[in-house]
Amino acid sequence: MKVSSLSGSVRTSVGKKDAKALRDAELVPCVLYGQGSQTHFSVKKIDIERLVFTPDVFQVDLDIEGKRAKAIIQDLQQDPIKGTVRHVDFYELSETKAVKIGLPVRLTGASRGVLAGGKLLQVFRRLNVVGVPSALPEAITIDISKLRIGQSIRVGQIENYDVKFLDPANAVVVSVKMARGAAKGSDADEEEEEEEA
Repeated sequence: MKVSSLSGSVRTSVGKKDAKALRDAELVPCVLYGQGSQTHFSVKKIDIERLVFTPDVFQVDLDIEGKRAKAIIQDLQQDPIKGTVRHVDFYELSETKAVKIGLPVRLTGASRGVLAGGKLLQVFRRLNVVGVPSALPEAITIDISKLRIGQSIRVGQIENYDVKFLDPANAVVVSVKMARGAAKGSDADEEEEEEEA
């Protein structure tokens, strides 16, 4: 998993007025929990947006006025109109304790079905998994090069990861559907396979 560093300042008081004052000062109120007592702190808005507005998932090395912790973003609140980050919950990681997280899905390869004129449909952009921090990859990478028209890859078919998938095993992650003009391309694909044989 990708790692990013973030510095914060301890919040002396907790409440709506304090949170509003922080936001007015371009800071975001946060809380760290998971291992022992909670820590309320704030971080610069620009720093937290760098972590939030990206398809990647980060392990965050927090430094809260000398208190260091490894954490992940567990939850966040955004302004419903502006989309700005209003509050972030960090979950402190333990090397021996499994954690639930959503990992991005990345597709590699050129699908045979798409080359034959089919349409690629990616149903899941993220998959929910449980695993110890050391086993969590940056992303779930799926090779789609063998996918032909009418074929799909389901959650239960994904291998080589030391994590437990929480989404249903029969849920389709990516598939190739028939598109207009795909029939001719599909025949060409089959002819190519016959030649290879």
